Amino acid sequence: MAAKPNIPKGTRDFSPVEMAKRNYIFNTIRDVYHLYGFQQIETPSMEMLSTLMGKYGEEGDKLLFKIQNSGDYFSGITDEELLSRDAVKLAGKFCEKGLRYDLTVPFARYVVMHRDEINFPFKRYQIQPVWRADRPQKGRYREFYQCDADVVGSDSLLNEVELMQIVDQVFTRFGIRVCVKINNRKILAGIAEVIGEADKIVDITVAIDKLDKIGLENVNKELADKGVSDEAIAKLQPVVLLSGTNTEKLDTLKTVLAGSEIGVKGVEEIRFILAVLDKLELKNEIELDLTLARGLNYYTGAIFEVKALDMQIGSITGGGRYDNLTGVFGLSGVSGVGISFGADRIFDVLNQLDLYPKEAVNGPRLIFVNFGDAEAAYCMPVLAKVRAAGVNAELYPDASKMKKQMSYAHAKNIPFVAIAGETEMVEGKVTLKNMETGEQKLLSVKELISAVLI
Repeated sequence: MAAKPNIPKGTRDFSPVEMAKRNYIFNTIRDVYHLYGFQQIETPSMEMLSTLMGKYGEEGDKLLFKIQNSGDYFSGITDEELLSRDAVKLAGKFCEKGLRYDLTVPFARYVVMHRDEINFPFKRYQIQPVWRADRPQKGRYREFYQCDADVVGSDSLLNEVELMQIVDQVFTRFGIRVCVKINNRKILAGIAEVIGEADKIVDITVAIDKLDKIGLENVNKELADKGVSDEAIAKLQPVVLLSGTNTEKLDTLKTVLAGSEIGVKGVEEIRFILAVLDKLELKNEIELDLTLARGLNYYTGAIFEVKALDMQIGSITGGGRYDNLTGVFGLSGVSGVGISFGADRIFDVLNQLDLYPKEAVNGPRLIFVNFGDAEAAYCMPVLAKVRAAGVNAELYPDASKMKKQMSYAHAKNIPFVAIAGETEMVEGKVTLKNMETGEQKLLSVKELISAVLI
């Protein structure tokens, strides 16, 4: 018996209807990116591991899918190394490439390799799949699409403002109510400094970034396990749990972080961004959230995450400022800021909230019934004219029973059926049936086109 086919956990097949929905998501995001002057690029699915490793923190490195070298990848590996069963060391020996974990690091590599062709500031967007060896669960996949936009070669905080406008406009078009959470890694660095644990900034940000998922008690336990002192953890509590309006939080932080130059700088940056956004009358709320840390090591300034308000799901958009990501590839001093829309999670939100516009997911609008060779030959030029007018239409390929063809039209939710038999052919017309009302009319080709375009 043949083995039952399957797909890897954390991946999905998408039907034609689901693909129509996904393309609605991609096209909506793409249209907004174009409005703001971003241009599209693509990079390979796989990158050299030397490009990827060390850019996502220790936890991120563990989630990289590594690609086994072709050929005799055991050559050059000693029996002692094989018997050691050291997976990490062995993978380094026979895996030189890996599937990309995100689009930001490959973009930084792209900027460095193509810097002589690029005009700075460079505004690019990218809509491609990424892969993470994560534990699959609701809203978390091993293969998923990201829709990124980045600006590199500019330090201006107006770039952050513009990205927030893009986020607001995209979700307004989708009809998804969201809260845009914002913070600054400089503020987090300042907090670590004033509680006396500046060298633990990575451990602190990774831990507090999990507050929503594991709760305050477990966050404190993780901090203690990482060597953060009890005194520092105690000092951290009121800051992390700070409440009030954005202005009130910033005013409090300015006082708390007065002794930290980097912390004060972070407060000033957020205050500027929020002040400009306040004048732009965005449709969605912007909230300063000091528990937001985004555990990727390359962020250095403002950071963002977007949460859907009407559905329990993880972040559906994220991003932030990275001052010198290209420096690891030999091009220092190039600042960048970017956002990434999680298309797969947005897909799930739109599905659950039933927010897809009907026209976005409809298939063909018209189908011609096939009664035989002569009738099909008559229909083909009519079908060509219908398509030329911009109507999605098809001819049933086989001269099957009428019931089968009508069932096909019903299953595909095709709203109109064109019928051309002997009578229609003699008169040079077509009978159009409205599948919803059952009404039938004998129409000229021009009248047919007008009827289905309504």
